[in-house]
Parts: sequence; C-alpha cells; structure tokens
Amino acid sequence: MLGALATVVMAAGLTTAASAHPTVAAPAAHDGHRATQAALEGVVKDGPPGGIAVVAQQHGTWAGRAGRADLSTGRAPRADDRFRAGSITKTFVATVILQLEAEGKLSLNDTVDKWLPGLVQGSGHDGRNIKVRQLLNHTSGIYSYTEDAYFKRTEFGTAFLKHRYDTWTQEQIVRLAMTHPPTFAPGSNQWAYSDTNYVLAGMVIKEATGHSYAREIEQRILRPLRLEATMLPGTRARIPGPSGRAYSKLTGELAGPTTPGSRTYDVTEINPSLAGAAGEIVSTAPDLNHFYRALFSGRLLKERQMREMTTTVEIPQAPGASYGLGLMKLKLACGTEVWGHSGGIQGSISQALTTADGTYALALHFNGDWNVHEQRVVDAEFCGQ
Repeated sequence: MLGALATVVMAAGLTTAASAHPTVAAPAAHDGHRATQAALEGVVKDGPPGGIAVVAQQHGTWAGRAGRADLSTGRAPRADDRFRAGSITKTFVATVILQLEAEGKLSLNDTVDKWLPGLVQGSGHDGRNIKVRQLLNHTSGIYSYTEDAYFKRTEFGTAFLKHRYDTWTQEQIVRLAMTHPPTFAPGSNQWAYSDTNYVLAGMVIKEATGHSYAREIEQRILRPLRLEATMLPGTRARIPGPSGRAYSKLTGELAGPTTPGSRTYDVTEINPSLAGAAGEIVSTAPDLNHFYRALFSGRLLKERQMREMTTTVEIPQAPGASYGLGLMKLKLACGTEVWGHSGGIQGSISQALTTADGTYALALHFNGDWNVHEQRVVDAEFCGQ
C-alpha cells in the first residue's frame, strides 16, 4: 500500500496491452545472478538493514540475501521469511474482482454507487460517476487517504508508536478521504495512485459476494495455489514466523528523506487494518513468485479478464511504466517488459515482477523503508546490469 507506488512512481507509463499475453523482449543473459547479488548488497549498504531476492524460472530457483533480518540478534534474512507486502495486495484484490466479473456477479462498468450507495460523497466526490474499473486502474480521481496530514502524522511519524495497535475501519478510511476534494474528475484521462480506491474495491467484493475480500482471496487464490505462507491478517499485529523484523525512521513520510544518524525504530508489530484491501497482505518471496507466474500462465483468469487486467493507462509521472487493473507494466532500460506490483508499508519495501509468459519471476523485499533503491535489483536481474 502506502506510497509503494510511491515507489510507484518508481518507474513508469507506456502502451496499452494488445493481448492477454503480449510478446516481450527476452531478459538479458547473465551468469549466476552475480549482478543481482551485488545490487542487493549495494541497496543494503546504502539504506535498509537487510534484503532478499528470489528468482523463479522453469529450470529452478535462485535466492540471494544481504544484511540482517534482525538488528538485535544479527540473524541473516531467509528466502522463506514472511513480510508485509503492502500494495502487492492490490493485484490479489483486482484478480478477485475480475473473477467475479467472469461469473456475472458484477461489471467493471458498474458505478461505485451501485454497490456502495451514498458512501463516496462529499468535497466534490460522487460515486455515481465513478466505475469499478476506475478504482482498479486509479483513474477515479478519489483522494488517497494515505496523503491526509493527520494520517501521515499518526501512522508514519513517531506518533505511530502510540497508535500502532489502533483499528481503522473501512468506513472510517473512506470518510477521511471524503474530507478532501478529488484529485481530478473521473473520466478526465488523468491518473493518480490512490489507496482509497482499493479500500472501496474490497468493500465492493463484500457486497457482491456476502464475504470479506480476505475470505474471497483465501478461497479463490491462496488455497487453490497452495500459498500456505500468505495471509490476510485483518487486525492481528504480529507476523507468524519465520520472519525478520521491520524498521523505519518514522519521518512522517513513508520512504521519506532521512538525516544521517537518525534513529531507527522497530515497527514490526502493527495493526494492518490501516491498509486493508490496499495493502494488508503478508507473504513470502517464493509465494509471490508463484502467484504472479500462475496469474500470467492463465491459471486464475479467463483470457478476456486477463486482457482487461493488462490493458494499461499511462503513468505521466513515470515514463516507462503503465498501470492496468491492480497491475503495473514496466519497460526496463534494456527493453525487457515485466509485469507486477510494488509494495510499501511501515518498515517494508517489496516488489514482485514476472515476464508476460509467466516463466521468469523475481520477488524482493527489504526490511527498512528508507533509502531503498530496489530498482537496482530489478535491473540487475532482468537486464544483467
């Protein structure tokens, strides 16, 4: 969640996908993932305490690690460590919405007001003019609650230490967003990342199915794919092991600027209701690779829904990337195209990417949220540089 396409605008907008599985340039050849390991070590040297990167290909897997998963014990990161994957949750949510569309239970062209009457109102917002599709591809213009000054002060500043166990309801989050004007009018051919979009998408799933988005993700994705280390924790603050610790500078901004020698806080325990359907998921690098490879191998969506998911809009702030439905496409400097999502939440920065044929995937995680240059690892793995 939270600024991960803060990292979003980590790389950015390109073309509209022409088919469900577009043809892309092959990744550059490299020897033994040495560049990836070096990049991993370089990121840790410059910022977060530790990091992992796991590559999954048809002929096997590779795992790299650097730094420390726990500053108190000195434990090294493990490839199977669980971590908060933040906005990577959005791909899971969008997948469920598209499955429901295939089953005729909703339409991407339904208005938000059809499912959540009267909820998206205030300060110029109007759910009668916003479609479900616009929630999923961030063209709704709905204000992102994570940009609210009170929210940032409470959740990303040192006040977090007093509020880390507080529960945020979905309705409370939406009401907070509605106190601000829209970023732009829906349908105005603009794009802006908004975590509120996916809180609303999770609520739409509940109205369409009678079950929470967490239960639908578990029944439709986690169990069929046997993603046994992945979970939607709800309000539970602890991550069941194995896992490392998560660290933040608590500057008031997720992944915000830091000063030399600034204090590092352990933020591992957190009530993830502050993220909800926008970013609460806990997973592992191997599980995320399996999920994205299954998605792009056609195991989760029918061809028409996959085509919808991979139809993208440009991200003006980040040339080289574009956004579909809960999914980002990146064109790397070497010409390789990859699909996936980034994730950021207190003390955790992640990214999971795959080639469009689902044969080559990379998932990475760093257990600190400052000065993280994860794109170095992506470029090293897929471009050999």
